[in-house]
Amino acid sequence: MPMPRRVLSFVMPILIGISVYTCASVPKLSNQTEEAIKSVIKEPIPDMVTGKTGLASSENWNVWYESILPDSNPKGTIILIMGAANDALSWPPDFLSKFRDAGYRVIRYDHRGTGLTTQKDGAKDKTPYTLGDMSKDPIAILDTLHIQRAHVVGVSMGGMIAQKAVMKYPDRFESLTSIMSSGNIFDTMLPPMNQDILPKMISAVIKHGMLGGKKGKIKLQFVHKKILMGDATGKIEAKPLAQSALYNLEKRDGYHFIAGKKHQKAIEASGSRYDGLARLNIPVLIIHGEKDPVIPIEHGKKMASLIATSDTLWLENMGHDLPDILMDTICHKILKTIEKASLSTGK
Repeated sequence: MPMPRRVLSFVMPILIGISVYTCASVPKLSNQTEEAIKSVIKEPIPDMVTGKTGLASSENWNVWYESILPDSNPKGTIILIMGAANDALSWPPDFLSKFRDAGYRVIRYDHRGTGLTTQKDGAKDKTPYTLGDMSKDPIAILDTLHIQRAHVVGVSMGGMIAQKAVMKYPDRFESLTSIMSSGNIFDTMLPPMNQDILPKMISAVIKHGMLGGKKGKIKLQFVHKKILMGDATGKIEAKPLAQSALYNLEKRDGYHFIAGKKHQKAIEASGSRYDGLARLNIPVLIIHGEKDPVIPIEHGKKMASLIATSDTLWLENMGHDLPDILMDTICHKILKTIEKASLSTGK
């Protein structure tokens, strides 16, 4: 049934206004990035998953993981936990290779509702879960691989999950690295997250994720990265990011943006971790960017003030992402923390 003309005359200006705002609020990509995306789409897709993969059973979820071994016997294991609405392929390839090249087994996995992690028997259970529930997922992976202890690195929500994991399962972790995260995101004594970020992220999803086809979904990864950089500057290495995005679309199950809603509810239900963090006695590294537009650096500094065993890395030109230009600095500091943990345990 066609829409009445009177209703159409009212609705159309609103839709046009939304469209204009959506386009105007989304960062533009450089010609160089646009050309890199076009080039990657035409080329054969490189294999972005080269380690041992499997599914770990965690509550009513089958959690997809990849275990990447070094060339020699591993010195230890590093398990990586990504941020909200992101899957395992969101980790920069260079980030993975630096730890592997240093002699460590590296494990990454898809969060609940992302990538190839699905509910058992194809269920669509809408029961909410908490960060405490999500902290069982890395434990399930370690159990599946018969690994007793690991070093854990988490970013943003992944940092919150990592904090919860080391508090709940202290005998399973040798060190904790929490990057651009918080011990209590709703601490009223600290600056809140920038309220402009979420509308920009949603606008980008509408413009590129919903309306842009395959190329648009690849562009979306760049646009989101630029939004999360905030006022930080630095070149984004276009080809690896475009290849990873294309691989995710062609070889995996694509991007599940709706998972972010459940992840946000898990964060909201988690409460403060300050008391548990204050009792940690393993080496802890807290990394935060001074230009983080999502979780202000004061959250990282608050955690550092609570944890007696903490070390810190404050980065002036870093927003809410892992900048290519700072990858060496970040990974070097994490490896130093891991080495400190190994010395303390006599390994």
